Amino acid sequence: MGLDQSIEAEFLDRDGLLLPGYQQELVTKVAKASKGPTILVLMSGGPIDVSFAEKDPRISSIVWVGYPGQAGGTAIADVLFGTHNPGGKLPMTWYKQDYLSKVPMTTMDMRSNKASGYPGRTYRFYKGPVVYPFGHGISYSKFIHTVADGPALFTVPVDGRHKYLNSTTNAIRVTHAKCGGLSIGLQVDVKNVGSKDGSHTLLVYSTPPVGHWGPHKQLVAFAKVHVPAGTQQRVPINIHVCKFLSVVDKSGIRRIPMGEHNLHIGDVKHMVSIQSSLLGVIKS
Repeated sequence: MGLDQSIEAEFLDRDGLLLPGYQQELVTKVAKASKGPTILVLMSGGPIDVSFAEKDPRISSIVWVGYPGQAGGTAIADVLFGTHNPGGKLPMTWYKQDYLSKVPMTTMDMRSNKASGYPGRTYRFYKGPVVYPFGHGISYSKFIHTVADGPALFTVPVDGRHKYLNSTTNAIRVTHAKCGGLSIGLQVDVKNVGSKDGSHTLLVYSTPPVGHWGPHKQLVAFAKVHVPAGTQQRVPINIHVCKFLSVVDKSGIRRIPMGEHNLHIGDVKHMVSIQSSLLGVIKS
């Protein structure tokens, strides 16, 4: 099931997120008639609202394969029959159909607006219900994360010439910070507690301190690691503070908020308190 380039391609936009034609009806009838588990395989380049299948107890699995090419059939069979342990993550949010009526093409704002009812765009700003979130993906294994090492306090050096331009906002302009090599290092243990070897993509998100005009979360680092069943791998993560922990304020200025930054990897959270340190004149 799914889409093709007759309805999604360059210069050709879909007018909805549902499966086209009678596909939804066909899937439901096949699942109802089947005497065994039904697996829905979706081919598309973009998200599809398959809430009906997610709620149908007769559909045991949903697999999105993109547009897999000539070897797609073999690859899909390897995953479905357990020869290969999948480890993919969604590169976009899968929204519900009614989301379209809330985001007109005339409004490209990223941030939500409570006064107008505008919900915001992308996983960084939209907090409403979705079919599947950005970064969603499961495998035949279960992976557990533990932050083995990481700083609780991090200091950002600031050019002394700009002391007063940063004193009232509790956020440092990126252009006023000494950004070269300014990275937070984490050591994350990834343990495979399942029965199958598997590859896992570690996604690190950050939530800025409360009160700043930034996203409710954003991806700041990722790493892929292969972990045999029953073993553990330690993964080094480096987060460039100026590039990935900064936010854009209402004036379009990129700043690093001072205070508690929440780094989360799955269900694991690690708090880092960022403070500034005033230096003399920084020569570039």
